[in-house]
Amino acid sequence: MDESTFLIVGAKGQLGRALRARYPDAKAVDSKELDITDTEAVAGYDWSGITVIFNAAAYTDVDGAETPEGKKAAQAINAGGVANLAKAAAEHDATLVHISTEYVFDGTKAPHKEDEPANPLSEYGKSKAAGDIEAAKAPKHYIVRVSWLIGDGKNFVRTMLELGKKGVSPTVVNDQVGRLTFAGELVRGINHLLAVKAPFGVYNITNSGEPASWADVTRAVFEDAGFKGLTVTDTTTEEYFADKPTAAKRPLESTLSLDKIEATGFEPTDWRNDLAQYVKKELDR
Repeated sequence: MDESTFLIVGAKGQLGRALRARYPDAKAVDSKELDITDTEAVAGYDWSGITVIFNAAAYTDVDGAETPEGKKAAQAINAGGVANLAKAAAEHDATLVHISTEYVFDGTKAPHKEDEPANPLSEYGKSKAAGDIEAAKAPKHYIVRVSWLIGDGKNFVRTMLELGKKGVSPTVVNDQVGRLTFAGELVRGINHLLAVKAPFGVYNITNSGEPASWADVTRAVFEDAGFKGLTVTDTTTEEYFADKPTAAKRPLESTLSLDKIEATGFEPTDWRNDLAQYVKKELDR
């Protein structure tokens, strides 16, 4: 694969950074260099020679999307922007690799399979579900669903590590269950799809391992970090958001089935192993 023909959109986010690390010769743009919500800007971009478009750009403020302004922004980026990229991919015979989320589901089934009908609970989820529909319009497309992304940037594990360093024993929800997806592992899975020329369509890619709650993940973080004497108090999502009436509804079950990606020959690593390495790296920074 000629990496110089790859384009990374949303290059400064957690996934964008991981993609840039894996494909250093790829072209990389952020919103200032290519505003995907601007139809004319996308149509006028120099697509010559581009064979693969990685769409790592997204509006990800789940609670913010519940506001009128946030809802509009989420739809513009997560749906409208994807539509523009899908059209460009179709017109220039490029493969669109679009990143989706388990938030397109209502979280009542486990594990979520690729063909489960979308039933989002939040405005963010609705915008991502709309984006999936748009991405599928590109003749050559991979829609990659992920859960609980952890990479180089603001994320849950880093937040818990900062609390632990301060000696804080947090209260964390124990009824949202899923698997962490480390950005490097996600990129490894995406690269696998391209390398083996897997059939186009929807694929779930997360780390493997036993699903856990956010509270359990926090305990694992504290254990790996060697934080002694700190405890994690369980709470429910309903209790945690009791004083946050404008918060978005979250799917309680976020575990994604990995059967389809594993059938292509990809073997995801256990999230506990990647977490231990991630925590060590963060503490050594």
